[in-house]
Amino acid sequence: MKTWLGGFGIMLALLLWVTSAHARPLFVVFYVGTNGNDAWSGKLAEPNQTHTDGPFATLERAKEAARKVRQTPPLRNFAGVRILLRGGTYALRNGFKLTREDSGEAGAPTLYSNYPRETVRLIGGREVTGFTPVTAPEILKRMDPLCQGHVYQADLPAQGITDFGTLMPNGQSLPSANAALELFFQDRPMTLARWPNQGWATIAGTPQGQNGGMFTYQGDRPERWKQAEDIWLHGYWTWDWADSYTRVKSIDYQAHAIYTTPPHGAYGYTPGKRYYALNLLEELDSPGEWYLDRKTGLLYFWPPAPLTEGHAFVSLLDSPLIQLENASYVTLRGLTIEVTRGAGVEIRNGVHDRVEGCVLRNLGTVGVAIEGGEQNGVADCDLYETGQGGISLSGGDRKTLTPGANYAENNCIHDYSRIVRCYRPGVQVDGVGNIVAHNLIYNGPHNAIQLSGNEHRIEYNEVHDVCRETGDVGAFYMGRDWTMRGNVIRYNYFHHLGGFKGQGFTDAMAIYLDDAASGATVYGNLCYKAGRAVLIGGGRDNTVENNLFIDCAPAVHVDARGVGWAKRYIAEGGEWQMYEKLAAVNYLQPPYSVKYPALAAIRENDPAMAKGDALLHNVCVNGKWLELQDGLTDRTIRIEGNTQETLPPNGSEAEPVAASLARAARAPGFKPLPFAEMGLVKDEVRRQLPPNRAPDEPAR
Repeated sequence: MKTWLGGFGIMLALLLWVTSAHARPLFVVFYVGTNGNDAWSGKLAEPNQTHTDGPFATLERAKEAARKVRQTPPLRNFAGVRILLRGGTYALRNGFKLTREDSGEAGAPTLYSNYPRETVRLIGGREVTGFTPVTAPEILKRMDPLCQGHVYQADLPAQGITDFGTLMPNGQSLPSANAALELFFQDRPMTLARWPNQGWATIAGTPQGQNGGMFTYQGDRPERWKQAEDIWLHGYWTWDWADSYTRVKSIDYQAHAIYTTPPHGAYGYTPGKRYYALNLLEELDSPGEWYLDRKTGLLYFWPPAPLTEGHAFVSLLDSPLIQLENASYVTLRGLTIEVTRGAGVEIRNGVHDRVEGCVLRNLGTVGVAIEGGEQNGVADCDLYETGQGGISLSGGDRKTLTPGANYAENNCIHDYSRIVRCYRPGVQVDGVGNIVAHNLIYNGPHNAIQLSGNEHRIEYNEVHDVCRETGDVGAFYMGRDWTMRGNVIRYNYFHHLGGFKGQGFTDAMAIYLDDAASGATVYGNLCYKAGRAVLIGGGRDNTVENNLFIDCAPAVHVDARGVGWAKRYIAEGGEWQMYEKLAAVNYLQPPYSVKYPALAAIRENDPAMAKGDALLHNVCVNGKWLELQDGLTDRTIRIEGNTQETLPPNGSEAEPVAASLARAARAPGFKPLPFAEMGLVKDEVRRQLPPNRAPDEPAR
């Protein structure tokens, strides 16, 4: 016995458990603390009086101890291993990776959690100190005189920080990546010095054409940039749904012309389109802006508050802060995960992994990426200030239609996609049979939920104030594939949507079934002030039923673009590759031929035409009910039992949502909506809910 104890080192330390007198299973507990020591046992929540024992210092040491528990026969039948982190900030220089060896079991999970009521921050960066006022004449000369006395500098190499990363082309059609250092202060991302400080400049002209790799500008602002060596531009260069970053090659100040390096702006340059310039010391002229001289390593910063009132951090890690690779039954709970150039958490394969009650913020790409596996999920988390979206969720097999059952549930996702603005949604769902439910998503430039695949459920979510910076955009979006069928969008609340108004109207949709998207069920949703609420863009076999539309223009739009302007895209060999996508899933064989018989017959049934769509028992209050284009009529689309209502503009009904819900409930064939269940719900982890979005909404 003594020998075994010595070999294992901490046998008695492992016997810390919570149990009832009779039947509750045991679990093993280890502690990690910023005042810990990896030579200690990890059995104590804080150091003992003699400082000879206490918590571990690192997650790596706790992981090693947890593995020993799993490998030791007398202990492996415990209900699980719990690693509790004491409050504080933990810098993970190389990230933290869990593999198959770190798995728990059904009924015996492995848990990494904060200590009760203590805040634990896991960061992929370093704190920056030693800021001093800028006094060098050659630097002050390049800056606006109003900056004097406000801008400070810090020597990063002197603090051991030499990996600055590189700015790189990024955007809608480029891979998700963020290889450049960022600055955060008072737990918020700061702004890389830019012009204009707010809003956009516009392209004056394109003398060499849309794809000429250059454009002209108005005014003389670039005259200030003559000493700048690494100028970047970010813009919506041709389309209001495609942004990208590109580097300046040269500037012809006499001709007012900017030349860029490949890849140039997404879809080329078009007069009148939006852009701004960034990474310019000369434009560090506003509180919250910063600039890094990559040659000297000097960081220049105009803090938005006194430096004594916050902490400055720079991001360094470009891989996920936490990675689960083939691990199963692992839960991350109650952690704040932030300050990294990459993702917060990445889960690849495995089963029953869960990120629960965490805060994921100030990240370079996404908060959580789940790729493969089954029944892995993100629940009750807050995600914000992410660079390229909130949650990426995939799982299941499209050829066999095997569901993944991965999920994103009861998360609050806001202020996301601050670096790449388009097609980096609050939740991206791919694969087969995954669930996006009870999330609150708001303050986003483009999509809130984007879907690819089959048999997903998008339900009970609340989405508002998204699509704020873009046009031709859907809060929910899917498109360009006949085979992505069986998806259900139900019981969601879409309201107060944005949409870029440069074209004179709000060009946003709540539910956008774009470019021949087919086989979707849109049921029981509430759309209030949601632009064109449902758009069916040439798709087939879509059902829009029992939805309530309030102040939408129109409530539903259906077109047959496949026989119109999109004919060349949808044809065999066309850009959208519709027929290649059919072949990729063996649509003429089970399970597709059995599950989707209409798809199996598509080639013989005028595939480019919008057929099989149905609009049933919807209620439209105010606004406009229906818009049909490309010759579609009620003879080509099934339109039955829909109701139109009008509320008085200044009547006694002060709450249009409540009044509309009441009227809809009396409409023939309409089934009442579970409005109180839409959005976030209280549970054991999320005990408080945010207030209502606007005073014209009823309490829920």
